Amino acid sequence: MKHLIIIFAAALAACCGEQKQPQAAATPFEPGQTVTLASPDAVPAQQVVEALRQRCSTRAFSGEQLTLEELSGILWAAAGVNREDGKLTAPSAMALYPIRTYAFLADGIYFYNAAQNTLERVAEGDHRAATGGQPFVATAPLNIVYVADISSYAERNVPLEHTRYLCGQDAAGYAENASLYGAVCGLKSVVRGSFDNQAILGLLGLDPQTHFTALAQTVGK
Repeated sequence: MKHLIIIFAAALAACCGEQKQPQAAATPFEPGQTVTLASPDAVPAQQVVEALRQRCSTRAFSGEQLTLEELSGILWAAAGVNREDGKLTAPSAMALYPIRTYAFLADGIYFYNAAQNTLERVAEGDHRAATGGQPFVATAPLNIVYVADISSYAERNVPLEHTRYLCGQDAAGYAENASLYGAVCGLKSVVRGSFDNQAILGLLGLDPQTHFTALAQTVGK
């Protein structure tokens, strides 16, 4: 039995252990009206087991900005297209995908267009502080805001209260994807439920009758 345990442990280490990865590219992020993101294949990541070991919430971040590759990888992991039919990395109730993903950066607010793999600027200026009450959100390099569009359920016979529950469930999947990806790429994150919903929707120009902020997430180093 002892020999079998040793053999199994060796096999597991070979399959799931940390593997040597090529050096990741580090392209500076250049703001613009539309920013083309890097392919997720350009950013190395380790095994899922290692991601789960490393994942934890962090509330202290340096002011160092993310590279284009780091930003691209986090957003793709959270809400990127991973199949030819256009569906995303995260699951969604009834495959409606009501969550809209926004990146609050030092120079502006961007909508993440998953289909085009681009960031589209929707507001200029530094609005990071609007994404939460904690001091660190104002200086961390990235705050992701997951906004639910409840009009996605307009043709479904789903009560409003349950619609909000489903949207929150979807947003949690997006955020956990980003957390796990960041964990193995040297990034720290924390998922937050504290934010000013009205202020965020006002900055984004969204109707509070059809939209609400489901979750926020801070990412940095």
